[in-house]
Amino acid sequence: MPRKVLMAIKLMPSSPDIEMNMIKKQVEQTALELGEIKDMKEEPIAFGLKALKVLLMVEDQERIAEKVEEKLSNLEGIESAEVESVTLI
Repeated sequence: MPRKVLMAIKLMPSSPDIEMNMIKKQVEQTALELGEIKDMKEEPIAFGLKALKVLLMVEDQERIAEKVEEKLSNLEGIESAEVESVTLI
């Protein structure tokens, strides 16, 4: 049975004007290809800018963090995607 990992990912929108619901829908659609979303919440940063924190459960495989970062950073309205932690479950 493949091992699973839980990843905490921080998504930064390209501007405070980006609609967070649009980003959430894109993340939900993309997550179907990557794994299963366990949690998704907005986190205030500064000057109206909010980050989206995503907990994603995926199968443990080589370079999985890089693959997830690349896939999510290519979403429309996303400036950057950063994997903050990876935990084996």
